[in-house]
Amino acid sequence: MQTNLKQNFGDIDIYLFDQLLKGTYDNCQRVLDAGCGSGRNLLYFLKNGYEVYGIDPNAEAIETLRSLAKDIAPKNSQNNFKVAKAEDLPFDGAYFDLVISSAVLHFAESEAHFDTMLNSMWRVLKPGGYLFARLASDIGIESLVFPIGKGRYLLPDGSERYLVNEQILLNYTASLNAQPHEPIKTTNVQNLRCMTTWCLQKL
Repeated sequence: MQTNLKQNFGDIDIYLFDQLLKGTYDNCQRVLDAGCGSGRNLLYFLKNGYEVYGIDPNAEAIETLRSLAKDIAPKNSQNNFKVAKAEDLPFDGAYFDLVISSAVLHFAESEAHFDTMLNSMWRVLKPGGYLFARLASDIGIESLVFPIGKGRYLLPDGSERYLVNEQILLNYTASLNAQPHEPIKTTNVQNLRCMTTWCLQKL
């Protein structure tokens, strides 16, 4: 059983896996992972006939993903995987049914950079489409993080991240005219860092 799960889903984000189990994305066809790395969140989509796209600034990671896709989904165009940044997506507006942003937005360098990345992802999403975002937050560890400017913080684990809080996410949900299809959920890792899952549908 464990072997079958690994073969079908790889090292997928557990909260993205949760949405797949719930059937949230059953009617999605065209999927973008904005900040895909070598494709850990795309194995299931490649194996199950989705039209899969990925961008990442790391050229080596994109080559690894192209090789993976060629082996398991040869009909999926290699041109769908591009070296690019989330804030400047090389796709038409309203193009994707699902945009995945897993552990990407907290690398924003400032409030303006975060805003640009998020709006870039939102631009390419179709009305009715879904954004799955997982990002660092200060929810639950507000007194343990140290501000270093421009929305970035030093975390107890020693890393530096751009952090959101619940109100920031609620404000963006409203300004994007989005519908949350899940409550905001946060995982606290022994008060060292917190990761929040933010799931939206574009109205």
